[in-house]
Amino acid sequence: MKKTIFTTFALLLTLAGVSHAQVGITSVPFLQIEPDSRAAGMGNTGVAIADNASAVFWNPAGLAFQRGNQVSITHSEWLPQFNADLFYDYLVGKYEVEDIGTFGAHITYLNLGEQQRTSLQDPTGEGLGRFNSYEFAGGVSYGYQIDSNWSVGTGLRFIHSSLADVELEGGEKVEPGSSVGFDLAGMYRSDAFELLSGREASVNAGINISNIGPGVSYTSNAEKDPLPTMFRIGWAIETELDRKGINTLMISNDISKVMAREGEGSLSALFSSWGSYERNIGGGRTANLNTFQQLMFATGFEYWYDQLFAVRGGYYHEDPNNGDRQFMTLGAGLRYDFVGVDFSYIYTLGDENHPLANTTRFGLLFNF
Repeated sequence: MKKTIFTTFALLLTLAGVSHAQVGITSVPFLQIEPDSRAAGMGNTGVAIADNASAVFWNPAGLAFQRGNQVSITHSEWLPQFNADLFYDYLVGKYEVEDIGTFGAHITYLNLGEQQRTSLQDPTGEGLGRFNSYEFAGGVSYGYQIDSNWSVGTGLRFIHSSLADVELEGGEKVEPGSSVGFDLAGMYRSDAFELLSGREASVNAGINISNIGPGVSYTSNAEKDPLPTMFRIGWAIETELDRKGINTLMISNDISKVMAREGEGSLSALFSSWGSYERNIGGGRTANLNTFQQLMFATGFEYWYDQLFAVRGGYYHEDPNNGDRQFMTLGAGLRYDFVGVDFSYIYTLGDENHPLANTTRFGLLFNF
């Protein structure tokens, strides 16, 4: 019987490991890849900023405070250390409807490359053909402004994961898996206040629970693996560095956590996932992780000169037994008229051969 080459699944497990914590529990980890170059340059912070079309990912409540329309696209050669021809594309847009709110829509695509079929009778795979592996999501979001300071938001997405479409030993089929997920979000933006001798400042706070929905299964006999439901909360402060407002600085912090438990649905995991759990960390070893060890911490900054040129930086940290992503980020941005360009770069700490090392993202946006 035909079956996929094992590297397809090994690659996906590795992708899950470097994407977020609680590997081996959640499916479709590509949903947690931070999509936009701007936030990626700020250490993957965005839940309290969410002031462009990528609020669809970070915090759909942020759409409510935005005016005008925007389209943005991000491209990244993903996990370049693998040399596996992986790439990630993200297309997002927003559209304001006066007195109703702001709507957003996105398409996310992760290409996992071409794979060779093999069989027990012919492990070389000659004559059995090849197949492409990919994952895709598309959805819509909405943000509504309650008053001058508060907003709420939600989103709904369709998820499709096509790792293989073949028959395994014993006649069991591996087929693409699909699901749907929705988001619930809120945001607070303060009024401007005086800081640093007459220089204006403002504070934002945001919260978002994303990808709540049924799990994904790739075979008829397998139990569904839960979606990577993500809890994010954070704050950001922006201040003028001079009284003319030409130089501005923003500092942001995000705290996030995967809310998933093996064998449980998204709704029950919203509560049960806050307890400690035992995780296999490889080599026959296990680790018992408390709630604090399951959290992921991000901090970043963004400096703007006259809203034309930006410099960004940040730091991201996960517990060594729960994902172990530790890296610094750098980024830059340009704005001219209705066009913007953003760039980000990941510098991993500790392991120079980490799959995320030297990952770059390029983003292009258009305002209308």
